[in-house]
Amino acid sequence: MKKKILLVEDEQDLSVVFNMVLEDGGYEVNCFTDPLLALKNFEAGFYDLVILDIKMPEMDGFELHGQLKKIDNAVKICFLTASEMYYEEFRKEEFCELDKDLFLRKPIKNEELIKEIHRIINLN
Repeated sequence: MKKKILLVEDEQDLSVVFNMVLEDGGYEVNCFTDPLLALKNFEAGFYDLVILDIKMPEMDGFELHGQLKKIDNAVKICFLTASEMYYEEFRKEEFCELDKDLFLRKPIKNEELIKEIHRIINLN
């Protein structure tokens, strides 16, 4: 059975590219460009991994992370970011235990994205 990924990326072009790469990598992917719509459609226990952009309108990735964890505390979540600054900012907040390895840097090569997603999904 294919692993299920929820991808929330507000940039339509990037969302399409990431979706294609992940599907080609053997994953089932549900994409949302609107974080509020992603939250509304999120179900506990359904996804093996959630991938969040950090800088999005209406609700940023950190806020969405908190809301998703209230629904499913066990879901694995990683972030896509173009800036190291967001990781440092996040560590200063209440989520300081979050592993730096759960932050993927944009731009990322297709092969590297698949490799990192596979690694994260298989973390204990």
